[in-house]
Amino acid sequence: MDLGIDRQALVPVVQQIVSAVAQWIRQSGASPGTRLPSIRQVALDNLLSQSSVVEAFERMVAQGLLASRHGSGFVVAQPPVSLERQWYEGAELTWGAFVEGPLGELKLGCGWLPDAWRESDDLCYALREISRTDTAGLFNYSTPLGLPALREQLLKRLTQIKVATHLDCILTTHGAGHAQDLLIRTLLKAGDTVVVETPGYANLYRQLERHGVTLLEVPRTVGGPDIPVLETLLQRHRPRCLFINCLYHNPTGTSLCRAIAERLLQLARSEDFLIIEEDVYGDLQHASCTRLSALPHDGRVIYVSSFSKTLSSALRVGYVSAGAAIIAQMASLKTLTGIGTSRFAEAVVATLLTNGTYRKWVQRLRKRLNTQMAATLQVLEDEEWEVFAVPAGGMFVWARPGIGDRSRLQACARRLGVLLSPGALFNPKGEASDWLRINVAYADDQRALALFRAMGPAGSTSTILKTTSM
Repeated sequence: MDLGIDRQALVPVVQQIVSAVAQWIRQSGASPGTRLPSIRQVALDNLLSQSSVVEAFERMVAQGLLASRHGSGFVVAQPPVSLERQWYEGAELTWGAFVEGPLGELKLGCGWLPDAWRESDDLCYALREISRTDTAGLFNYSTPLGLPALREQLLKRLTQIKVATHLDCILTTHGAGHAQDLLIRTLLKAGDTVVVETPGYANLYRQLERHGVTLLEVPRTVGGPDIPVLETLLQRHRPRCLFINCLYHNPTGTSLCRAIAERLLQLARSEDFLIIEEDVYGDLQHASCTRLSALPHDGRVIYVSSFSKTLSSALRVGYVSAGAAIIAQMASLKTLTGIGTSRFAEAVVATLLTNGTYRKWVQRLRKRLNTQMAATLQVLEDEEWEVFAVPAGGMFVWARPGIGDRSRLQACARRLGVLLSPGALFNPKGEASDWLRINVAYADDQRALALFRAMGPAGSTSTILKTTSM
């Protein structure tokens, strides 16, 4: 069994073993009960230590992929039904979308960084430091607006990106999703109408629908929302709010241009609506950009961000900047529904911001993502995939194969062990689409590269040759 271990890769050897064996099981079609080669043989064939192979196999037992039988070694187990694949192929959001599948599938379209990209040392140091110096953070609630030390750091950060605000106009939350939910509950009621971008963030659509809010769709263009379509919607429906993702838009990777930003603010004033600007990928900025919150807006723009995408999803720290009256209402609702946010988590983030660790980490992350973005775009060009726009940064590319065959794409992805995030997920009505969200941080994996090739000209030719030879 040749596992193709790459000792220069950033992925730990044990995880490479897990992924390679999982891929072997998928591609060989090994049935439950199939016996694997012995630990000794696998180690010998791949120049590995037996302890690494044992650890990998035991991990796969815990994941439900293998079973250990006394006297028989390891065999293929009966895999459980994966809820995870349902989410990536268009079903409702389930907890399975956020856990590792038993087969170790590649999450090519997910919205977060790979574990191998995370830098845990500085985070662990901050955890130990807070545990040692701020014991109150281990036991007590945070304040209604959030930990003052964190909000002071957030004020500095917002000032640096030219978002004018005050300390009492900043509220911390359990991530951006919590911030959006508080805003929906505070600003809207059942029957109200709002404008959302399409394609856009699937979870926002569901949050709004659960509160009985009517969604109006405005297409996302390379430079932002389609202004003529938006103007028509505003005149006909008088919506309360516009939800927008300005920088490194999810899923298209596009960023708002200045002309469209200025027109949006003019419309917000003349048509009397609020703009909720989500900026969770904004820390990945490495060039000039346009934020609505950084332009004169007369209180028409509410700013939402978090540290989940760049630092840690586990910490669940987000924040909102808005007018004092709105923040006061949100703080009251936040206290009523959840008492408060985690003082400990907020203290950890405040420490990383104060000592400069977060700034340095994001600088390294930008550089790595930019390199991977360029490499991914080149591969897609070589394989004649269509790209919606060339992103100026961030982690997403919105693309589709030159061969518009969704069934073939899905079959190929299943065979290779690649989980897709298809266009239907990013449409309020779930309408089918050939477009895919590609996270460039995962796109250098051999499984992703094989998928790009299989759906390119060479893959098409190969399929034709196989068909004609049968």
